Amino acid sequence: MIIRRAELDDAMAIADVHVRSWKAAYPGQIPQGYLDSLHPEDRVESWQLVLTRTDWPREGVFLLVDTSATAGDGKVVGFSHICPTRDDDRDLATTGEITSIYLAPEVWSSGNGVRLMDASLDEMVTAGYETASLWALDTNVRARRFYEIGGWTADGATKVHDWVSFTCTDVRYVFDLKTRQIQS
Repeated sequence: MIIRRAELDDAMAIADVHVRSWKAAYPGQIPQGYLDSLHPEDRVESWQLVLTRTDWPREGVFLLVDTSATAGDGKVVGFSHICPTRDDDRDLATTGEITSIYLAPEVWSSGNGVRLMDASLDEMVTAGYETASLWALDTNVRARRFYEIGGWTADGATKVHDWVSFTCTDVRYVFDLKTRQIQS
């Protein structure tokens, strides 16, 4: 497994992992019609835009890509998207946010998620953030368990996410970066 900074050429692979992960993770949690309508080709342009608008660490975003070294093909099997917090009640100077962390379903439970999360948190520590946050769908038991095992804590904040064709509730998790030792 190799974790590296995402490049513009990774946009289609990121879109593919994003869509396949949603389709595998969210049946029964969000409308099936919405999941069926998702296609990587429809997400490439937005990921290309994200990849061209980065001025990490204080503005923009940072994407990490997990590529498969075990298969030897360098195929993108996961990604993490981090940025300064987008929450009005958190300090922009001290809080980083993981907006997305997804793995291809075929590598779930392989340890890649832990390594990708560690790399994301390490990047935030290096950038000088003291706290990390992320939002999770309240019904996503699998993801929430992953975060909690990794030391994240739900802080009680919730928000309704309006996807136009449906709404859902997200819960916020936080992680104290001040005591974190960078993983080697």
